[in-house]
Amino acid sequence: MAKDLHISVVHASYQTTVVIAINGLAPFLFIPLANVYGRRPLYLFCTLLGFGTSLASAYAKTFSQLLAARAFNGFMPVAFALGAATVVDLFFFHQRGRAMGVYVVLMTNGSHLAPIVGGLVGQYLGWRWCFKMAAIFDAVMFVVIFFCLPETLYVRYPTTAPPVESPRLGMSGYVRGLKLWTRHPDLKLRARDFVLPILKMLKYPSVVFPALYYAAQYGFASILPAVTVASIFSKFFHWDTLDIGLAYGGSLTIGSFMGELCAGWVVDAIVKREKRKLGGRDPEPEVRLKAIWTGEILVPTGLLIYARADHSRYSIDCYRSEGSEVSQVFNFFRQEIGMTFAFYVILLAGKIGYQWTFFFFAIMGSVLGFIPIVVLMLRGKEIREKLGKPRNVNQFDTDGEGPGTAQE
Repeated sequence: MAKDLHISVVHASYQTTVVIAINGLAPFLFIPLANVYGRRPLYLFCTLLGFGTSLASAYAKTFSQLLAARAFNGFMPVAFALGAATVVDLFFFHQRGRAMGVYVVLMTNGSHLAPIVGGLVGQYLGWRWCFKMAAIFDAVMFVVIFFCLPETLYVRYPTTAPPVESPRLGMSGYVRGLKLWTRHPDLKLRARDFVLPILKMLKYPSVVFPALYYAAQYGFASILPAVTVASIFSKFFHWDTLDIGLAYGGSLTIGSFMGELCAGWVVDAIVKREKRKLGGRDPEPEVRLKAIWTGEILVPTGLLIYARADHSRYSIDCYRSEGSEVSQVFNFFRQEIGMTFAFYVILLAGKIGYQWTFFFFAIMGSVLGFIPIVVLMLRGKEIREKLGKPRNVNQFDTDGEGPGTAQE
């Protein structure tokens, strides 16, 4: 790409940076729409948008055209923020851990498997075919979503409201779920729903602290290599596109799979143990934070972070009706912190060396970033009770009245 468009390798990495940045901003628009009109239309629209912008990227003649296409392409991965909310739509508390784990493994490893395939395609077919392959996958996924993903948004009406006929199971109910959008009369779209919800959720340490810690750990372990690996490996090891894709994508994929498997076992064991102690009652959300110790030790030593699901599950368990907004906070911090790496990491490493650069990142993410998590482990329940429940954040919890999501 750099040779074809007559730019430097570092300059070429900015097309990844712009996508990462837009990924963090797009949910400000999509989450309020998904809370009113349903998840399905957003999945369909964003997948179609990904198809079009990937094709535009493949046929870009200049770097400016590529940047513009990639900027619009950044609106496509709505599942980054909406996926966790969809899991909450579908599963009860005691079922959610494993389901969230599957979602996290697939979401995380999609970007890790891509360099393996992309390295092979780029080496033998050229970088433009990487975007053409993305367009093909988006087209296939659009068909799959259109026919196989019914609406998941479920609205539970209060017992005082007039009875609402439950949808019947079977083919007719499935077909009804395939409507292009769903409209609930009691759910109103308001202008303040597009910005204020995430600002209101920033008030709660049980959301902000895990989100910042996750953003630092995920950014240093996953996004940082994505925007620097081409420059570093080509400069020091003279690797080609295929070598870089195999080394980068393979290592992160293996690490993520191993990490998430460990996360599932560790979290399930901790939750079950606490549940037995409480006589079958669901434990407080803070119990999930005990599983972070494993990732806290492994990440600085070079293994991939495994605790992504633990962080978001904890925060969503604290504020279940605001699951979409909690996911939005996590997504925003992850993407906007991660997008800055391409601008300064290579320059910083050139000044102080790569060893000291990554040692600095390990200290920032795994030492300073972990202190607030310890505070939540010790005082999280007390802090949550003092601040109370969020109010007027989204359409599901306005003044404690009106419809609500299927929370148990």
